[in-house]
Amino acid sequence: MNIKEEMKKRRTFAIISHPDAGKTTMTEKMLLFGNLIRSAGTVKGKKSGKFATSDWMEIEKQRGISVTSSVMNFPYKDYQVNILDTPGHEDFSEDTYRTLTAVDSVVMIIDGTKGIEAQTIKLFKVCKMRGIPIFTFINKMDREGRDPFELMEEIEETLNIETYPITWPAGMGKRFLGVFDRNHEQFVHFTGNESEEYIPYSELDQRTDITEHAEFSDAQDEMLLLEEAGDSFDMDKVLKGDQTPVFFGSALAPFGVETFFNTFIDMAPEPAPRRSTEGTVSPDHEEFSGFIFKIQANMNPQHRDRIAFVRVCSGKFERGMNVTLSRTGKTFKLAQSQQFVASSRGTVEEGYAGDIIGIYDPNVYRIGDTIVTGRRNFEYDELPQFPPELFKKVTAKNVMKAKQFKKGLEQLVQEGAIQLFKRYRFEDYIIGAVGELQYEVFDYRMKNEYNVEIELTSIGERIPRWLKPEQVDESLFDERNMLVQDREGNPLVLFKNDFSLRWFIDKNPDIELIDLFEVNQYDQAYE
Repeated sequence: MNIKEEMKKRRTFAIISHPDAGKTTMTEKMLLFGNLIRSAGTVKGKKSGKFATSDWMEIEKQRGISVTSSVMNFPYKDYQVNILDTPGHEDFSEDTYRTLTAVDSVVMIIDGTKGIEAQTIKLFKVCKMRGIPIFTFINKMDREGRDPFELMEEIEETLNIETYPITWPAGMGKRFLGVFDRNHEQFVHFTGNESEEYIPYSELDQRTDITEHAEFSDAQDEMLLLEEAGDSFDMDKVLKGDQTPVFFGSALAPFGVETFFNTFIDMAPEPAPRRSTEGTVSPDHEEFSGFIFKIQANMNPQHRDRIAFVRVCSGKFERGMNVTLSRTGKTFKLAQSQQFVASSRGTVEEGYAGDIIGIYDPNVYRIGDTIVTGRRNFEYDELPQFPPELFKKVTAKNVMKAKQFKKGLEQLVQEGAIQLFKRYRFEDYIIGAVGELQYEVFDYRMKNEYNVEIELTSIGERIPRWLKPEQVDESLFDERNMLVQDREGNPLVLFKNDFSLRWFIDKNPDIELIDLFEVNQYDQAYE
């Protein structure tokens, strides 16, 4: 089969949501459809001993949350599916944002009892900026929740996107009968025993056990209203991220997930061209190229390995091939290549645009690196970085563990789990994070993966601003406005608060302060 045909079979998407909306549960059900697992582990599996397949890190199993982006590859029908299950917790939003650069579409899960929550809005905005197609699944319809019309209105007003319900619910909670599938003109009956009954519209007259319910006739009236007053379906708008197809169901029951997944997999876009320093690169270009969007150390603690996750963007990947790292111009042989179901993995011999492949990292790759074959040497658009909000000094409790401390610090920083800074003229290390949970995970991993106990001392919330090296005057800075360097050696100031920042600008109008968003040209990257 040629590159173009293989590319068209790829479906690469992320699942985003607010914590507890049902994201990891939804992922588990999709793995069931792919025959990769026999039963779905529950996310909060502490008592039962069953844990979600996509939560591989021990701390995730203990706390019942996802704090890393898991990657899952499996065949389904005529497609090759790549799911990226992102962290739902807002403290790990940076990992999620980077993951969104590697996908072609997004599934947004909304809790039908709560509606749109803060983290959903943040993630949606990144998708919108990137023009990523968004498919919405409104979850927990087997519980009493909010009115479906109210939820649709909230999506449209809060997220500024048109909605088009592909499925429509009849009732909710204990009165939940199922959903009308407008796409296939059938009613999907909720039987309540993990099975679904598909009834064509033409046969509904014979099913008085369903049609006699008030919820059914109410839903029929609502369907007429949708036909008359709702937006019409527009695939071009969907692909531009201006309209979202909406589905209703329950991931836990499960109900409506298979109907959703079958429709989504047919509608979702194949890999698209990507921008690079050499112009747009087509996914069916014969020469291989890809970029690294995630690095994970110690996925297998027994082997102390480092895996770089590569999004294949063009051509054909083959195990054992030689690639050039565009940043350095050096060539490497990709002898160890893997695909994943969370922490389970198997050797992969080949891959095409859209596939996510893990390659062994001998400590040379960075997040955002481009790897290529052939004569061309280009780089894909830079990945966004986000300024941390919390800062803490970090030291090893045992000075005899300095070597392990530095190794753990270096590797976890390269993963993008935290950001590292160093005081000017001092050996003080400062780590920056978006939220407190990142520090908990950092502390846990240093102890369990590198056998180092650490001391974290807060210096509070800070406002980071970068400086041009030629404008650094050390006499202008103190503990309140702390002068530090990032891991690339670039100078920046950690201002105590907004007042300190404004005061400094007033006193030093000639010194240019640069926000990290500007450094990475965030707005231009996602025009």
